[in-house]
Amino acid sequence: MTVDSSAARKRSAAGKAGTTGSKTGTAGTKSGATGAKRTTNTTRAPRTARAGARKSTEPALVQLLTPEGKRVKNAEYDSYVAGLTPEDLRGLYRDMVLTRRFDAEATALQRQGELGLWASLLGQEAAQIGSGRATREDDYVFPTYREHGVAWCRGVDPTNLLGMFRGVNNGGWDPNSNNFHLYTIVIGSQTLHATGYAMGVAKDGADSAVIAYFGDGASSQGDVAESFTFSAVYNAPVVFFCQNNQWAISEPTEKQTRVPLYQRAQGYGFPGVRVDGNDVLACLAVTKWALERARSGEGPTLVEAFTYRMGAHTTSDDPSRYRGDEERQAWEAKDPILRLRRYLEASNHADEGFFEELEAESEALGKRVREAVRAMPDPDHFAIFENVYADGHALVDEERAQFAAYQASFADAEGGH
Repeated sequence: MTVDSSAARKRSAAGKAGTTGSKTGTAGTKSGATGAKRTTNTTRAPRTARAGARKSTEPALVQLLTPEGKRVKNAEYDSYVAGLTPEDLRGLYRDMVLTRRFDAEATALQRQGELGLWASLLGQEAAQIGSGRATREDDYVFPTYREHGVAWCRGVDPTNLLGMFRGVNNGGWDPNSNNFHLYTIVIGSQTLHATGYAMGVAKDGADSAVIAYFGDGASSQGDVAESFTFSAVYNAPVVFFCQNNQWAISEPTEKQTRVPLYQRAQGYGFPGVRVDGNDVLACLAVTKWALERARSGEGPTLVEAFTYRMGAHTTSDDPSRYRGDEERQAWEAKDPILRLRRYLEASNHADEGFFEELEAESEALGKRVREAVRAMPDPDHFAIFENVYADGHALVDEERAQFAAYQASFADAEGGH
């Protein structure tokens, strides 16, 4: 699918925030002028982005909100969240709660046989909502298959995400409507798409940016390495946002790399930052900083959101086979939603009425998603055999016949009872 340049189509939209949920997309943003010249990368990264080169045993971690809900001052990143109002903070909390509710409903629907598969984001809400709310309307997002929270921030209806997992479409939204590309199942390939698109944005002379999402497992793919090379050499306005959730299916991060993931950027000539991926304020601030670098012609940035996948890799996975309960319990204490709630309550930014209303809204969302999925048609079991060859093929015909006989066996069994 060819995607029209968002920069060419939406120059007039520069500076506008996303349209769904809280209005935090532009707070603290200082973008360059439209048509700014892309220059070589001469701006040094903040000290937190460089510190890892000096001390790799305990990498620098950008954190603005502790697990206990305490606000931590940070001279380098505070300015990027200084403009947030209590309403904005409540909006971030609402985004995370509703995203988690949608995710839980989708998991339940898969268990009930309504979806073929589901990739849960449980535990990664802060990384996705924080970074998603940092984007502008004219920025372009390239997701993997787990960015349900980012999709929410970009205004994609949650029910549109489920058609692919039910097998009734190849993606239920128009990428150009929200500057949010279709989900990418092939691991790491979307970073190449994002880099090429960002190079086009630079040639258009616009000040918009591109952000590509991938996981710690994808960071081992050659496509990601090539993306780093091209983006650095061509000074592409792209942010690589790696959600390090500690496990590439059953492989822990320490079996994928000898250094913290964010330090890989140094070898390609651009800065890397490790951020507390369970801290929505830190993720928002660091991503804003990185996107501003991109828009002003300073090139790519690698952001490593240090977080944790609380559930299975997908609903076909059993994490109990490769990790212990104590590990999950340790990360539950760092829950991204709980820490923001503690901050809201301690700061008197939200009362019990707000949480009760949000709970009701959450249940209504779950009901809407459930009804929408059950109203979807059953997938065409034989569609997989179409369009494999333009003129047909004897082997495909044979396989189709075998599959038809297999399907018919279920009807025969039901008729025999």
